[in-house]
Amino acid sequence: MRGLSQRVKALKPSATVAVNARALELRRKGVDLVALTAGEPDFDTPEHVKEAARRALAQGKTKYAPPAGIPELREALAEKFRRENGLAVSPDQTLVTVGGKQALFNLFQAILDPGDEVIVLAPYWVSYPEMVRFAGGVPVEVRTLPEEGFVPDPEAVRRAITPRTKALVVNSPNNPTGAVYSREVLAALAELAVAHDLYLVSDEIYEHLIYEGEHFSPGQLAPEHAITVNGAAKAFAMTGWRIGYACGPKAVIKAMADVSSQSTTSPDTIAQWATLEALTNQEASRAFVEMAREAYRRRRDLLLEGLARLGLKAVRPSGAFYVLLDTAPFAPDEVKAAERLLEAGVAVVPGTDFAAFGHVRLSYATGEENLGKALERFARALGVPSP
Repeated sequence: MRGLSQRVKALKPSATVAVNARALELRRKGVDLVALTAGEPDFDTPEHVKEAARRALAQGKTKYAPPAGIPELREALAEKFRRENGLAVSPDQTLVTVGGKQALFNLFQAILDPGDEVIVLAPYWVSYPEMVRFAGGVPVEVRTLPEEGFVPDPEAVRRAITPRTKALVVNSPNNPTGAVYSREVLAALAELAVAHDLYLVSDEIYEHLIYEGEHFSPGQLAPEHAITVNGAAKAFAMTGWRIGYACGPKAVIKAMADVSSQSTTSPDTIAQWATLEALTNQEASRAFVEMAREAYRRRRDLLLEGLARLGLKAVRPSGAFYVLLDTAPFAPDEVKAAERLLEAGVAVVPGTDFAAFGHVRLSYATGEENLGKALERFARALGVPSP
């Protein structure tokens, strides 16, 4: 049999997906395990959204959709981006994709030529550099530091720009750090994108999960350069529905839709009608988001307080539902620390593929009882009394 492509051979599988799969497999085998791995809400999809899907089924809305998404949802997206993000876009500047991940994948396929550089702020979501490489680009890391709250320094970003730089990826609230970038920092990054004629890729999937500070969409300041990526997964607990969306310059959005037309054709039609309900039934959706956000806030505080009582260091996240834990008390590196915690009955994600060396990522998108058990097992692994 002929060999695989060099492109695929160079592709690393998602570490977060792999670790979560391992945790699920251990649970299926009866292992008593607390999993702090998954980047998905533990809440069920809101009932009004599920009911919209049932209506779509009953009405026979089960055919192919246009590659860019059903017109009704694109119109709702244009309104959502205007209302919530201050972005003046028309429906033909919006795109519906198979999850936010496909929006990013299509974007890099659409804008990158071999050797083009893309600045990514480390620690970063594991898929950014891999998607850039798969499109022939070169990821260029600019580190953020725990002592600075993992907030980027725009001057460090400026120094990383070269004649080959094509794009800058920004993710606020951030996965895996939970950092929320200030309006001033995001404005400075937008100014760099305009000044150097870069694409500004703003991943805002966690925009509704902010506990301190405010969300700001930098595309407001760079409308001809910014592509804003989002999705239904985190805010509306719709991870398995696989609906992402984006907006940006018309030519870029059309190119991204063309990539869809030759790959997935279109996102799931029924899921699109369900997402339309999530976006347009604002009262019901707002109540759900506020309930979930408050639950995450309580969980974050419970986890941070427990870690502090154990003498463990973690930067306080202002958004998303992750904490980066310093692993020095457990092991010399993050992989060995994750293995030690797994032996103690807690599954976590090593920070290696996030470029969060010396840390593991903890997801608090799980119940308070599970977080309490995890803290007890952390104590057991350290050989100290439970917090």
